[in-house]
Amino acid sequence: MRILVVEDEVGLAESLRRGLGAEGHWVELAHDGHRGLELALAGGPYDAVVLDLMLPGPGGYEICARMRRHGDTTPVLMLTARDGEYDEAEGLDAGADDYLTKPFSFVVLSARLRALQRRAGTAPATTLQAGDLVLDPVARRCRRGPYEIELTARELGVLACLLRTPGEAVAKRDILGEVWDGPDGIDPNIVEVYVSSLRKKVDAPFGRRSIRTVHGHGYRVVPDGG
Repeated sequence: MRILVVEDEVGLAESLRRGLGAEGHWVELAHDGHRGLELALAGGPYDAVVLDLMLPGPGGYEICARMRRHGDTTPVLMLTARDGEYDEAEGLDAGADDYLTKPFSFVVLSARLRALQRRAGTAPATTLQAGDLVLDPVARRCRRGPYEIELTARELGVLACLLRTPGEAVAKRDILGEVWDGPDGIDPNIVEVYVSSLRKKVDAPFGRRSIRTVHGHGYRVVPDGG
């Protein structure tokens, strides 16, 4: 799924990005209501929006109501520290599809997002793909065409980062932040080590060059891999 998370608690937002990313979802973050509203109305299409109620700038109620006035039917899961029944009713009346009170379980949040997708009548994608290179982050399986490729957990994580946006450059720092839970205190060269290992497994045996270096930035996956 492509998920927009609008949450001003940076630590919580990053935790959701890592957790949902590990399940194979592509996650975009906004930390205030202005950016959240901008992305919600023009940054999609998203398969779901996780929307905090209390935000700097426009709040969750306003963002959700504006989405609905624009005809946007993307499922919205609203997060809030308020647990009053009137707050929940106001959120649902604003157009939210579900409501989750903080603190919450990530397992429950993930399950509710899957339920919203089922109600919307679309099955969330479980695989990431670039050409004939296919990765299932949930099942932890990788293949090139019909050939299965054994990868370690870290290799799977790095490849998932690259495959979520095929053709686009991904910074080393972003890979560190997602796969190693943050770049602080970690030698960025560790990313090069794992990319080199991936190339030996997913490219070299098949005569491909799908993982390309973007000098001074990071790496990108070329879908055709030629």
